[in-house]
Amino acid sequence: MDAKEVELRGKAIAKAMSGGDPPSTLSSLLDELKKGVVASEELLRSTRIGVTVNKLKTYKDPAVARQAAELVSKWRGDIKKAGAASGSSTPKPNAVTNGKASPALTASPAPSTKSQQSQQSQQQQQQPAAKAKAKLAVAPENRSSKADNVDTDLTGNKVRDNCLKLMYDGLAHMSTDSPADVLRVARAVEHAAYNAYQPETSEAYKAKMRSLYQNLKNKSNPGLRVRVLASEISPDRFVKMSHEELKSKERRMEDERLQKENMDKAMVAQVEKSISASLTCGKCGQKMVSYTQAQTRSADEPMTTFCECNNCGHRWKFS
Repeated sequence: MDAKEVELRGKAIAKAMSGGDPPSTLSSLLDELKKGVVASEELLRSTRIGVTVNKLKTYKDPAVARQAAELVSKWRGDIKKAGAASGSSTPKPNAVTNGKASPALTASPAPSTKSQQSQQSQQQQQQPAAKAKAKLAVAPENRSSKADNVDTDLTGNKVRDNCLKLMYDGLAHMSTDSPADVLRVARAVEHAAYNAYQPETSEAYKAKMRSLYQNLKNKSNPGLRVRVLASEISPDRFVKMSHEELKSKERRMEDERLQKENMDKAMVAQVEKSISASLTCGKCGQKMVSYTQAQTRSADEPMTTFCECNNCGHRWKFS
């Protein structure tokens, strides 16, 4: 990972801690840092990631606290190895300490030579270009966990891992967010769905995950993905939204317009009526019933049947 990516992970950890995200979210972010970061004093100073991870050493979840302590220990070892490889006889101050940020993190970086400053300047100029190139490697419309090379086997359960993959694919489609950010939200959504509809073998859990995926991929409702990724819709609320709530504002307005239009048509007197041989008047019991049909609700709902008894004049409707 470059400094920018490490900085983003640090912000994601801080956000997860303040937002009360599940421990699994923090654990995933720490795993990414462990796999993707070889610590250096310069990296830890510029990103302040050591300060953020040190706070997790006292986290309420023992597993997360232990994972944070192991990561701090690993980074300390990385810095020692780098010092030994450079042949420096004077030990440099550690950028990671036991629970506290050292002066190396809180103070300004040590003065560097003109050559080092020039090299750093070149690296800073190259990072945005490299990031832009990485974004263009996969077109937004082609993004998925496979295209982004993201591992979604994270829960230890095959069914849940498959559902996590569905959530990632749905959220990543047409998105320009980083894979790490998309995965973090996807994990939170799957976790919320599991808590609400567990066990993972239940039809309620599976049906909800399929429904959410289909709504996220819906071309006529792109705003839903944006709102979920931006935390405008929380995972807990997202997994409990009804079919009507998941619709876009435009779709709801169109359905209301269609319903009103059909109701207006239904109010117009019908010149021709069909005679039914099977309908029976509930008032007089005669089978002398004429009827008409009209679409009074949205197109995917059944038509409403308006009935009138030709014997006693009794009227009723059903759908």
